[in-house]
Amino acid sequence: MGEVPAGFQIGLTGDGLVGLWTTVRDGGAAGGVAFEQRTPDQTSNRFPLAIYSLFSAKDVGATVRFKSVAGHVHQAAGLAVRVIDENNYYVAVADCIANRITLNRVVAGRLEEIQGVVQPVATATWHELGLRAAGDAFTVSFEGAELFTVRDTAFGVAGHLALWTEADTIARFDRISARMAP
Repeated sequence: MGEVPAGFQIGLTGDGLVGLWTTVRDGGAAGGVAFEQRTPDQTSNRFPLAIYSLFSAKDVGATVRFKSVAGHVHQAAGLAVRVIDENNYYVAVADCIANRITLNRVVAGRLEEIQGVVQPVATATWHELGLRAAGDAFTVSFEGAELFTVRDTAFGVAGHLALWTEADTIARFDRISARMAP
């Protein structure tokens, strides 16, 4: 308990405090343990990352279960792919306050929304978020159902996988799955 799992490197896009990522007990998580970002820094341009450096792929299908625990400014959790570094990647985001699911690209540390949809996302509830990257096509899913597919060419190279939060979001993650897409 209380450690960063092997293979994860902690990073930060934007300003504010680097996130404190740690394992915590949670009865709803697989094996009763979740990976949590718990720094409640309210800096609005703050995106803590836990980058899984042991996996790298250009074409990938990934899913994660997440639960937003708290946050006053934001309650947003995300799954990033093609993470070149902490300032360049794609991220699917589920926002409990805005009730939106979005696909964003982060270029030189700047978050840019590519597309989003209105989707209820309950706080304090486990949800599944998915992101598939195949060539220039990106498909975002929520609770196992595809929401939308868009095309983008900002990053056409292999990169790592990462967990992501925004501003003062305290969120837990569980059952991270990634596989190279054909």
